Amino acid sequence: MHLIKALSSYTRRQFRDTKWRAVILLYHRVTELSTDPQLLSVTRDNFARHLQVMKKHGKVVSLRRIADAIPSCSLPARSIAITFDDGYSDNLHNALPLLEQSHCPATFFISTGYVDRGREFWWDELDRVLLQPGLLPRTLDLKIDGSSYSWTLNDATYYNESDYQQNRLWNVLESDAPTSRQHIYRSICQLIQPLGDAERQGIINEFLKWAGAEPICRPTHGILSEKEIKRLSESRLAEIGSHTMSHPVLSKLNLDMQRVDIGENKAQLEKIIGRPVNSFSYPFGTETDYTDDTVSLVRQAGFQCACSNFPGVVSRDSDSFQLPRCLIRNWSDEEFEHRLEEFFNG
Repeated sequence: MHLIKALSSYTRRQFRDTKWRAVILLYHRVTELSTDPQLLSVTRDNFARHLQVMKKHGKVVSLRRIADAIPSCSLPARSIAITFDDGYSDNLHNALPLLEQSHCPATFFISTGYVDRGREFWWDELDRVLLQPGLLPRTLDLKIDGSSYSWTLNDATYYNESDYQQNRLWNVLESDAPTSRQHIYRSICQLIQPLGDAERQGIINEFLKWAGAEPICRPTHGILSEKEIKRLSESRLAEIGSHTMSHPVLSKLNLDMQRVDIGENKAQLEKIIGRPVNSFSYPFGTETDYTDDTVSLVRQAGFQCACSNFPGVVSRDSDSFQLPRCLIRNWSDEEFEHRLEEFFNG
């Protein structure tokens, strides 16, 4: 009888080990935007429906539970973790209430270099100038990483309300740019993304000066303040995670610069929330956006897990410092349900 029990236990454990697969979902924003060229936002209605689908077809658990379960495979077979990157204020004001209504935990990875600066993320500042209605100078000249670039706006120098409405749903994944403004937006994003923070910010400042625009922050594009981070951390369902100070492509920085950007962010967040920050996510997060040395630095900084930004399931063989995540778009509940099944089936 003891032998039968032992064999039965072994069979259950073997089944659990082979079938255990978890999915980590990557969100950025929960809000309604008129333009969303980076496809970062999910509407409140769709996010609420996503949560319903998750609860129907899986078990929503914390990121840390998934990371801790990798060696033992001790979670349900269809575990789901919810994460948010960057630190937009709508994470607190829009996402958290819906998470609390559904009793679903989430991890919020925050870049603190933008906190309480009264500025938008650089990609949003480009959006505010180029993709909204208004008049701009005909020619834009910028020096980027030692090279000179020039763009001509042509017919898009004046961008009227009709142009805006016609093109406001454009995003960077589309192969064509309907006007020179979208072309310039995509070009500048590609050119300055790999740069260090000081150089990148200098270029954005020159760009704003060219446009005659002030460095402001629209209410629709607010970034979490220190007080809001503290409020977010007080929810029993919210974990605060680290996402560097300046949101750089870490692989483009030397090791000392990476160490500072990672370490200062962790220290600042811990000072704000008054407890350790144990989880990290790599900015941009694809395989080329960080290196093996970066992973070592994250370990040395005292983190217990780290998330990347490439799709995949978490299994017993996953690296807890390179956890795959599935990027979520503004999908309907039907589309999200279909995608979730695809994620689990790998």
